[in-house]
Amino acid sequence: MPNISSVSEFLLLAFADTRELQLLHFALFLGIYLAALLGNGLILSAVPCDHRLHTPMYFFLLNLALLDLGCISTTLPKAMANALWDTRAISYQGCAAQVLFLVFFFDAEFSLLTVMAYDRYVAICKPLHYGSLLGSRACAQMAAAAWGSGFLNAVLHTANTFSLPLFHGNAVDQFFCEILQILKLSCSDAYLREVGTLLFSLSLAFSCFVYIVFSYVQIFRAVLSIPSEQGQHKAFSTCLPHLAVVSLFLSTAIFAYLKPPSISSPSLDLVDALLYSVVPPALNPLIYSMRNQELKNALKKVFGNLLFWKQ
Repeated sequence: MPNISSVSEFLLLAFADTRELQLLHFALFLGIYLAALLGNGLILSAVPCDHRLHTPMYFFLLNLALLDLGCISTTLPKAMANALWDTRAISYQGCAAQVLFLVFFFDAEFSLLTVMAYDRYVAICKPLHYGSLLGSRACAQMAAAAWGSGFLNAVLHTANTFSLPLFHGNAVDQFFCEILQILKLSCSDAYLREVGTLLFSLSLAFSCFVYIVFSYVQIFRAVLSIPSEQGQHKAFSTCLPHLAVVSLFLSTAIFAYLKPPSISSPSLDLVDALLYSVVPPALNPLIYSMRNQELKNALKKVFGNLLFWKQ
Protein backbone atom coordinates (compact mmCIF):
# COMPACT_ATOMS: atom_id res chain seq x y z
CA MET A 1 0.00 0.00 0.00
CA PRO A 2 1.22 3.53 -0.68
CA ASN A 3 2.73 5.44 2.20
CA ILE A 4 3.94 8.97 2.66
CA SER A 5 7.34 8.24 1.17
CA SER A 6 5.85 6.99 -2.12
CA VAL A 7 3.19 9.67 -2.65
CA SER A 8 4.47 12.30 -5.06
CA GLU A 9 1.13 13.94 -5.81
CA PHE A 10 -2.48 14.09 -4.62
CA LEU A 11 -5.68 13.95 -6.64
CA LEU A 12 -8.19 16.67 -5.77
CA LEU A 13 -11.94 16.34 -6.08
CA ALA A 14 -13.26 17.12 -9.56
CA PHE A 15 -16.28 19.41 -9.71
CA ALA A 16 -17.73 17.85 -12.84
CA ASP A 17 -17.06 15.17 -15.44
CA THR A 18 -18.28 16.99 -18.53
CA ARG A 19 -16.14 19.62 -20.23
CA GLU A 20 -18.96 22.16 -20.36
CA LEU A 21 -19.53 22.04 -16.61
CA GLN A 22 -15.80 22.26 -15.95
CA LEU A 23 -15.60 25.46 -17.99
CA LEU A 24 -18.69 26.78 -16.19
CA HIS A 25 -17.02 26.19 -12.84
CA PHE A 26 -13.87 27.89 -14.12
CA ALA A 27 -15.87 30.96 -15.17
CA LEU A 28 -17.73 31.05 -11.84
CA PHE A 29 -14.54 30.77 -9.81
CA LEU A 30 -12.85 33.38 -11.98
CA GLY A 31 -15.69 35.83 -11.36
CA ILE A 32 -15.56 35.26 -7.58
CA TYR A 33 -11.78 35.55 -7.53
CA LEU A 34 -11.77 38.79 -9.51
CA ALA A 35 -14.47 40.21 -7.22
CA ALA A 36 -12.35 39.34 -4.17
CA LEU A 37 -9.25 40.85 -5.78
CA LEU A 38 -11.13 44.03 -6.66
CA GLY A 39 -12.83 44.48 -3.29
CA ASN A 40 -9.80 43.78 -1.14
CA GLY A 41 -7.53 45.62 -3.56
CA LEU A 42 -9.65 48.75 -3.26
CA ILE A 43 -9.32 48.64 0.53
CA LEU A 44 -5.56 48.17 0.22
CA SER A 45 -5.44 51.20 -2.09
CA ALA A 46 -7.80 53.47 -0.18
CA VAL A 47 -6.49 53.10 3.37
CA PRO A 48 -2.86 54.16 2.72
CA CYS A 49 -3.87 56.98 0.37
CA ASP A 50 -6.29 58.81 2.69
CA HIS A 51 -4.82 60.25 5.90
CA ARG A 52 -8.29 60.27 7.47
CA LEU A 53 -8.18 56.46 7.41
CA HIS A 54 -4.87 56.27 9.27
CA THR A 55 -6.59 55.00 12.42
CA PRO A 56 -6.35 51.66 14.26
CA MET A 57 -9.68 50.44 12.87
CA TYR A 58 -8.61 50.92 9.26
CA PHE A 59 -5.11 49.63 9.95
CA PHE A 60 -6.63 46.35 11.12
CA LEU A 61 -9.03 46.40 8.16
CA LEU A 62 -6.04 46.68 5.82
CA ASN A 63 -4.51 43.61 7.48
CA LEU A 64 -7.82 41.77 7.13
CA ALA A 65 -7.88 42.55 3.39
CA LEU A 66 -4.35 41.13 3.04
CA LEU A 67 -5.35 37.94 4.84
CA ASP A 68 -8.50 37.57 2.73
CA LEU A 69 -6.48 37.93 -0.47
CA GLY A 70 -4.01 35.33 0.75
CA CYS A 71 -6.76 32.92 1.77
CA ILE A 72 -8.69 32.95 -1.49
CA SER A 73 -5.47 32.94 -3.54
CA THR A 74 -4.41 29.70 -1.85
CA THR A 75 -7.38 27.68 -3.11
CA LEU A 76 -9.13 29.19 -6.14
CA PRO A 77 -6.24 29.58 -8.64
CA LYS A 78 -5.38 25.87 -8.42
CA ALA A 79 -9.07 24.91 -8.61
CA MET A 80 -9.47 27.12 -11.70
CA ALA A 81 -6.37 25.65 -13.34
CA ASN A 82 -7.59 22.10 -12.72
CA ALA A 83 -11.01 22.90 -14.16
CA LEU A 84 -9.51 24.64 -17.20
CA TRP A 85 -6.96 21.93 -17.99
CA ASP A 86 -9.20 18.99 -17.00
CA THR A 87 -6.87 17.58 -14.36
CA ARG A 88 -7.07 16.72 -10.66
CA ALA A 89 -3.39 16.51 -9.75
CA ILE A 90 -1.54 18.64 -7.24
CA SER A 91 2.05 17.96 -6.28
CA TYR A 92 2.99 16.77 -2.81
CA GLN A 93 4.81 20.05 -2.15
CA GLY A 94 1.87 22.04 -3.52
CA CYS A 95 -0.53 20.20 -1.23
CA ALA A 96 1.68 20.87 1.79
CA ALA A 97 1.90 24.54 0.79
CA GLN A 98 -1.89 24.78 0.55
CA VAL A 99 -2.31 23.35 4.05
CA LEU A 100 0.39 25.63 5.44
CA PHE A 101 -0.99 28.83 3.94
CA LEU A 102 -4.65 28.01 4.59
CA VAL A 103 -4.09 27.34 8.29
CA PHE A 104 -1.85 30.40 8.46
CA PHE A 105 -4.37 32.78 6.90
CA PHE A 106 -7.40 31.34 8.75
CA ASP A 107 -5.78 31.37 12.17
CA ALA A 108 -4.26 34.82 11.64
CA GLU A 109 -7.62 36.16 10.44
CA PHE A 110 -9.49 34.90 13.49
CA SER A 111 -6.82 36.33 15.78
CA LEU A 112 -7.09 39.64 13.92
CA LEU A 113 -10.88 39.63 14.26
CA THR A 114 -10.38 39.21 18.00
CA VAL A 115 -8.00 42.19 18.02
CA MET A 116 -10.57 44.20 16.05
CA ALA A 117 -13.19 43.36 18.70
CA TYR A 118 -10.80 44.78 21.30
CA ASP A 119 -10.39 47.90 19.17
CA ARG A 120 -14.16 48.45 19.06
CA TYR A 121 -14.46 47.73 22.79
CA VAL A 122 -11.85 50.35 23.70
CA ALA A 123 -13.26 52.90 21.21
CA ILE A 124 -16.79 52.70 22.65
CA CYS A 125 -16.35 51.63 26.27
CA LYS A 126 -13.09 53.47 27.06
CA PRO A 127 -12.89 56.32 24.55
CA LEU A 128 -10.71 58.50 26.80
CA HIS A 129 -8.02 55.80 26.85
CA TYR A 130 -8.21 54.96 23.14
CA GLY A 131 -5.12 56.90 22.14
CA SER A 132 -2.96 55.41 24.88
CA LEU A 133 -4.17 51.80 24.56
CA LEU A 134 -4.17 51.72 20.76
CA GLY A 135 -1.21 53.76 19.68
CA SER A 136 0.67 52.98 16.48
CA ARG A 137 3.19 50.78 18.28
CA ALA A 138 0.51 48.80 20.12
CA CYS A 139 -1.46 48.27 16.89
CA ALA A 140 1.64 47.03 15.07
CA GLN A 141 2.43 44.63 17.91
CA MET A 142 -1.11 43.22 17.99
CA ALA A 143 -1.17 42.77 14.22
CA ALA A 144 2.26 41.09 14.32
CA ALA A 145 1.03 38.79 17.11
CA ALA A 146 -1.97 37.78 14.98
CA TRP A 147 0.21 37.02 11.94
CA GLY A 148 2.88 35.30 14.05
CA SER A 149 0.47 33.06 15.95
CA GLY A 150 -1.13 32.01 12.67
CA PHE A 151 2.25 31.14 11.16
CA LEU A 152 3.41 29.08 14.17
CA ASN A 153 0.11 27.21 14.27
CA ALA A 154 0.31 26.55 10.52
CA VAL A 155 3.84 25.14 10.77
CA LEU A 156 2.78 22.86 13.63
CA HIS A 157 -0.29 21.52 11.80
CA THR A 158 1.53 21.06 8.49
CA ALA A 159 4.44 19.21 10.12
CA ASN A 160 2.08 16.91 12.02
CA THR A 161 -0.19 16.21 9.05
CA PHE A 162 2.54 15.46 6.51
CA SER A 163 4.52 13.27 8.88
CA LEU A 164 1.70 10.70 8.87
CA PRO A 165 1.93 7.51 6.79
CA LEU A 166 -0.77 7.35 4.12
CA PHE A 167 -2.39 3.93 3.67
CA HIS A 168 -5.52 4.85 1.69
CA GLY A 169 -4.15 6.21 -1.56
CA ASN A 170 -3.75 9.84 -2.56
CA ALA A 171 -7.29 10.94 -3.54
CA VAL A 172 -8.42 13.94 -1.48
CA ASP A 173 -12.21 14.37 -1.32
CA GLN A 174 -12.02 18.15 -1.56
CA PHE A 175 -11.14 20.74 -4.21
CA PHE A 176 -8.10 21.80 -2.15
CA CYS A 177 -5.83 20.08 0.37
CA GLU A 178 -7.65 20.07 3.68
CA ILE A 179 -6.25 18.62 6.89
CA LEU A 180 -9.34 16.56 7.75
CA GLN A 181 -9.40 14.99 4.28
CA ILE A 182 -5.70 14.11 4.42
CA LEU A 183 -6.18 12.52 7.86
CA LYS A 184 -8.74 10.19 6.27
CA LEU A 185 -5.93 8.78 4.11
CA SER A 186 -4.06 7.59 7.20
CA CYS A 187 -5.10 4.75 9.49
CA SER A 188 -2.06 5.10 11.70
CA ASP A 189 -2.37 5.80 15.41
CA ALA A 190 -0.06 8.74 14.79
CA TYR A 191 -3.01 10.73 13.42
CA LEU A 192 -4.20 11.14 17.02
CA ARG A 193 -1.33 13.59 17.48
CA GLU A 194 -2.75 15.86 14.79
CA VAL A 195 -6.27 15.41 16.19
CA GLY A 196 -4.91 16.57 19.54
CA THR A 197 -3.34 19.61 17.86
CA LEU A 198 -6.65 20.39 16.16
CA LEU A 199 -8.47 20.19 19.49
CA PHE A 200 -5.92 22.53 21.03
CA SER A 201 -6.43 25.01 18.18
CA LEU A 202 -10.20 24.74 18.59
CA SER A 203 -9.88 25.49 22.30
CA LEU A 204 -7.85 28.63 21.50
CA ALA A 205 -10.43 29.63 18.89
CA PHE A 206 -13.19 29.10 21.44
CA SER A 207 -11.33 31.37 23.88
CA CYS A 208 -11.19 34.06 21.18
CA PHE A 209 -14.89 33.55 20.52
CA VAL A 210 -15.73 33.97 24.22
CA TYR A 211 -13.68 37.19 24.31
CA ILE A 212 -15.47 38.55 21.22
CA VAL A 213 -18.88 37.77 22.75
CA PHE A 214 -17.87 39.36 26.07
CA SER A 215 -16.59 42.46 24.25
CA TYR A 216 -19.82 42.91 22.32
CA VAL A 217 -21.95 42.45 25.41
CA GLN A 218 -20.05 45.35 26.96
CA ILE A 219 -20.23 47.33 23.71
CA PHE A 220 -24.00 46.96 23.36
CA ARG A 221 -24.52 47.92 26.99
CA ALA A 222 -22.43 51.05 26.46
CA VAL A 223 -24.15 51.95 23.18
CA LEU A 224 -27.65 51.54 24.60
CA SER A 225 -26.72 53.91 27.42
CA ILE A 226 -25.89 56.71 24.94
CA PRO A 227 -28.70 59.26 25.28
CA SER A 228 -28.80 60.49 21.68
CA GLU A 229 -30.15 58.32 18.90
CA GLN A 230 -27.57 59.76 16.51
CA GLY A 231 -24.75 58.70 18.83
CA GLN A 232 -26.16 55.19 19.05
CA HIS A 233 -26.42 54.97 15.27
CA LYS A 234 -22.82 56.12 14.80
CA ALA A 235 -21.53 53.62 17.35
CA PHE A 236 -23.50 50.77 15.85
CA SER A 237 -22.33 51.66 12.32
CA THR A 238 -18.70 51.07 13.33
CA CYS A 239 -19.45 47.77 15.11
CA LEU A 240 -21.99 45.99 12.95
CA PRO A 241 -19.68 45.40 9.93
CA HIS A 242 -17.11 43.72 12.19
CA LEU A 243 -19.83 41.68 13.91
CA ALA A 244 -21.20 40.60 10.51
CA VAL A 245 -17.72 39.51 9.34
CA VAL A 246 -17.14 37.55 12.57
CA SER A 247 -20.55 35.87 12.24
CA LEU A 248 -19.91 34.93 8.62
CA PHE A 249 -16.44 33.58 9.42
CA LEU A 250 -17.56 31.54 12.44
CA SER A 251 -20.84 30.20 11.08
CA THR A 252 -19.24 28.77 7.93
CA ALA A 253 -16.21 27.35 9.78
CA ILE A 254 -18.26 25.83 12.62
CA PHE A 255 -20.67 24.16 10.23
CA ALA A 256 -17.78 22.78 8.19
CA TYR A 257 -15.79 21.32 11.08
CA LEU A 258 -18.34 20.64 13.83
CA LYS A 259 -21.35 19.33 11.94
CA PRO A 260 -22.57 15.85 13.02
CA PRO A 261 -20.98 12.97 11.06
CA SER A 262 -24.47 11.61 10.37
CA ILE A 263 -25.22 14.46 7.95
CA SER A 264 -21.78 14.52 6.36
CA SER A 265 -21.45 13.68 2.67
CA PRO A 266 -18.95 14.50 -0.10
CA SER A 267 -21.29 17.02 -1.72
CA LEU A 268 -22.08 18.71 1.60
CA ASP A 269 -18.38 18.82 2.53
CA LEU A 270 -17.71 20.50 -0.82
CA VAL A 271 -20.37 23.14 -0.20
CA ASP A 272 -19.00 23.71 3.31
CA ALA A 273 -15.49 24.24 1.97
CA LEU A 274 -16.75 26.75 -0.59
CA LEU A 275 -18.63 28.62 2.13
CA TYR A 276 -15.76 29.03 4.57
CA SER A 277 -12.82 29.38 2.14
CA VAL A 278 -14.34 31.41 -0.72
CA VAL A 279 -17.38 33.35 0.48
CA PRO A 280 -15.89 35.36 3.41
CA PRO A 281 -12.88 36.75 1.49
CA ALA A 282 -15.18 37.83 -1.33
CA LEU A 283 -17.91 39.36 0.87
CA ASN A 284 -15.84 41.02 3.61
CA PRO A 285 -14.92 44.11 1.52
CA LEU A 286 -18.59 44.56 0.58
CA ILE A 287 -19.70 44.25 4.22
CA TYR A 288 -17.18 46.84 5.41
CA SER A 289 -17.78 49.35 2.63
CA MET A 290 -21.58 49.09 2.41
CA ARG A 291 -22.37 51.64 5.16
CA ASN A 292 -18.94 53.16 5.68
CA GLN A 293 -19.02 56.70 4.30
CA GLU A 294 -15.36 57.38 5.16
CA LEU A 295 -14.24 54.39 3.11
CA LYS A 296 -16.51 55.37 0.25
CA ASN A 297 -15.07 58.88 0.22
CA ALA A 298 -11.53 57.47 0.20
CA LEU A 299 -12.38 55.21 -2.75
CA LYS A 300 -13.82 58.19 -4.64
CA LYS A 301 -10.60 60.07 -3.95
CA VAL A 302 -8.52 57.15 -5.29
CA PHE A 303 -10.61 56.92 -8.45
CA GLY A 304 -10.51 60.70 -8.83
CA ASN A 305 -6.71 60.69 -8.69
CA LEU A 306 -6.55 57.88 -11.24
CA LEU A 307 -8.78 59.79 -13.65
CA PHE A 308 -6.69 62.94 -13.12
CA TRP A 309 -3.44 61.13 -13.99
CA LYS A 310 -5.02 59.59 -17.09
CA GLN A 311 -5.94 63.03 -18.34
